[in-house]
Amino acid sequence: MLIESIIIVIYTIAIVLIFLYALAQMNLLINYLSSKKHREDCEKFDLNNPKEVPFVTIQLPVFNELYVMERLLDNIALIEYPKDKLEIQVLDDSTDESLVSTKAHVEQLADTGLNIKHITRTNRTGYKAGALKEGLKTAKGEFIAIFDADFLPRPNWLKRTIPYFKNDKVGVVQTRWGHINRDYSLLTRIQAFALDAHFTLEQVGRNSKGHFINFNGTAGIWRKACIIDAGNWEGDTLTEDLDLSYRAQLKNWEFKYLEDVETPAELPVVISAARSQQFRWNKGGAENFRKMLWRVIKSDNISAKTKIHGLLHLLNSTMFLNIFIVAVLSIPMLYIKNEYAHLRNYFYVMSFFVISTIIFFVCYWFMYRNIYGSGFKRFFGYIGMFFTFFSIAMGFSLHNSIAVIEGHIGKRSEFVRTPKFNISTIRDSWKGNKYLKGNLSPHVVIEGILMLYFGFGMYSAFVVGDQGGDFGLFPFHLMLFIGFGYVFFKSLSSKAH
Repeated sequence: MLIESIIIVIYTIAIVLIFLYALAQMNLLINYLSSKKHREDCEKFDLNNPKEVPFVTIQLPVFNELYVMERLLDNIALIEYPKDKLEIQVLDDSTDESLVSTKAHVEQLADTGLNIKHITRTNRTGYKAGALKEGLKTAKGEFIAIFDADFLPRPNWLKRTIPYFKNDKVGVVQTRWGHINRDYSLLTRIQAFALDAHFTLEQVGRNSKGHFINFNGTAGIWRKACIIDAGNWEGDTLTEDLDLSYRAQLKNWEFKYLEDVETPAELPVVISAARSQQFRWNKGGAENFRKMLWRVIKSDNISAKTKIHGLLHLLNSTMFLNIFIVAVLSIPMLYIKNEYAHLRNYFYVMSFFVISTIIFFVCYWFMYRNIYGSGFKRFFGYIGMFFTFFSIAMGFSLHNSIAVIEGHIGKRSEFVRTPKFNISTIRDSWKGNKYLKGNLSPHVVIEGILMLYFGFGMYSAFVVGDQGGDFGLFPFHLMLFIGFGYVFFKSLSSKAH
């Protein structure tokens, strides 16, 4: 009975933590909906008055971006802003042939009168954070706009964002990500679905009540004085953006999130690229929880509610670990439930996961409706999309849990960039991309085994107990079987090319 008791305790803790996270998401939904009822009027720069136009530096941190550099540079050259108040820094850490072609392209643009510089380093110390910090040393701008290589801001982007800095307490203005290849494949639709939830429900829900939000690493602007005051960029975590965001807000800098300003970008189209991005984000989140936990708790200038939301925000990625624990232990729990009749009432705790799923379902519907519109047909499509997303997200739970554990125990790893493809339509192909690694992650084999394990869980529903089976967990195991199966076979097929 000792082993059974341990399983029950661990399972219960994990499922309750997921439930608490779901309640926090529900609170963010309430914040999000209430924010729509209030039109915020704030003082803004009048960019038609030359005296109010501040100097802006655009930083483009890049590393081996052969396929998207031309697109990026040509797009940035179209930004509408007074040329005497704008400079562009191409912070190029590349080690391949893109270094030469980028340099030539920058020189061509400079010949047109654009104030653009190609800045290189002899090493990649600090990775992206190091490049941004290096560029900051010579940046003339009072404000620093940052774009990753796969982002395509519209020409009026600065005109829609810079005005909000008239309030000298604002340290960051962040915009919402768009997705130029949302409908390329099921994988891109799932990623877009998850990111849309973050960039609507979470960012607005937190920002509208003054809770911690994060600069998302790109498609936003920093006040240079805010970066310096917060301690500058640091490369000791894999998510330097989240790190600096918390340090700045702990120093009372305000962040402004603009949901109505969309910055289009390209989503990873190959599962290995999505894996590397997910790993970095989830490990970085856990690293920042370690780094910021006591700073947030001890801070005397933020409310208790903001502290709770902040800690849950930093624990976002840890939810994957809780989901993985619940998933793996759910099959032993099914057998324990049917073997020990006196514990049956206790197993109502399992309903917490159902309630959590319903909460997520409701929260994400408002995000989906905001983008696609309402109506029965849209809602029916949403149901399929939600459960597909939920299944595949759980299929990533092993991979992301390993990232989270590494982050929490302090295991250091190199910053692995996400390969870019310059793909926007189904006619474009990712095959032959030189940045894709040929080796198969050992985690993939375990994901295949887990697919079979949850297949056994579905079989167990028919044979467990003496009452003709127990189908309470069957839908859960079916989703896990589909999720791990998708990740397993997609990973295998991506290596076949």
